[in-house]
Amino acid sequence: MGTKKKTKPSRGRKKPRTSADQALALDYVRAWAHPTPPPEPSADAVDGFLPPHAARMACGGGANVLFELHSHSNHSDGFLSPSALVERAHRNGVTVLALTDHDTMAGIPEAMSAAHKCGIRIIPGVEISALHSPREIPGAGEPVHILAYYGMCGPSRFDELDNMLLNIREGRYLRAKNMLAKLNSLKVPIKWEHVTKIAGEGVAPGRLHIARALVEAGYVDNVRQAFNKYLGNDGPAYATGSEPFTETVVQMISRTGGISALAHPWSLKNPDAVIRSLKGAGLHAMEVYRSDGKVDGFSQLAEKYGLLKLGGSDFHGKGTKDETDVGEVKLAITTLCSFLEMARPIWCSAMKDILLKFAEEPSAANLGKTLKFGQLSNPDGFAPIDSGST
Repeated sequence: MGTKKKTKPSRGRKKPRTSADQALALDYVRAWAHPTPPPEPSADAVDGFLPPHAARMACGGGANVLFELHSHSNHSDGFLSPSALVERAHRNGVTVLALTDHDTMAGIPEAMSAAHKCGIRIIPGVEISALHSPREIPGAGEPVHILAYYGMCGPSRFDELDNMLLNIREGRYLRAKNMLAKLNSLKVPIKWEHVTKIAGEGVAPGRLHIARALVEAGYVDNVRQAFNKYLGNDGPAYATGSEPFTETVVQMISRTGGISALAHPWSLKNPDAVIRSLKGAGLHAMEVYRSDGKVDGFSQLAEKYGLLKLGGSDFHGKGTKDETDVGEVKLAITTLCSFLEMARPIWCSAMKDILLKFAEEPSAANLGKTLKFGQLSNPDGFAPIDSGST
């Protein structure tokens, strides 16, 4: 008679979350997303057929919390203004919106103003263009995008981050001109004025703007075809700009009080090598969830390197049928709870640094920097700082 083998518990398998865990996570996330307590149920609701718990639900206290962690406005390559993006997000039931334009945070103040009217929260963010090059050869390597999420006061040491972003944006102009030169050599001439008109005044042109110009000029049928035929990472018209190395970007995000997340890793040729390198530099998270629900091997990669699993729509407002709408990628409440538990201490520390700098030199100029991404909720006086509002 053979002896039965004892099965060892799987190390990689986590215990399922209980309903109690989920309830606590929901309370934690809701308290942050809605700092102002929901209104008490009316006497009619309580005295009527609704029990107190259901009455609170009807008054907004039990609504689900929907985060959108990846979106773009016309301050980079999106089609909607920050205000229009916020309004669309609000209509779609989004509670917390991260505006993550490419290499700029210029749209954040407008988004925050619009969000204040709608009653939703904005996470100041940015999607930073970078190059992964193991040998750190300038201009060589694989394009990688890294998302940065900040607290309500934005980045500490903002000037350092802004200088990096400015350098990237300036490189985008040269990159776009190089792409047009390559297209011209392929007998696909596109005028520079056409691209800059699509991009808009003061917006550094990107591949999506060139793709739209190709569509309007009749060389391709749609944006997807423009990328597949000419502008993709391996396309004949692709060019790099002045993107910093990925490790430098992750370290900058950490130094300025942000949470870093690898964007759309499924577009990488060798995601494992990139993720391993970025984890060593201090990467916090990576996108795993998409609108189609597919995580393929990326969920396992996140677990392998101990990274938080996130996701977002990457909404641009193109208006095409195949585009994922803002708020369509719904993250589990336990995921949102883990995100905030990681982010809030970092954001609080950044806010402390920002306020200490202002205290050292309390000038009107420094006050403007302190309030760059928000406004005083109590302009007639100073209210106690609550870590729950970061």
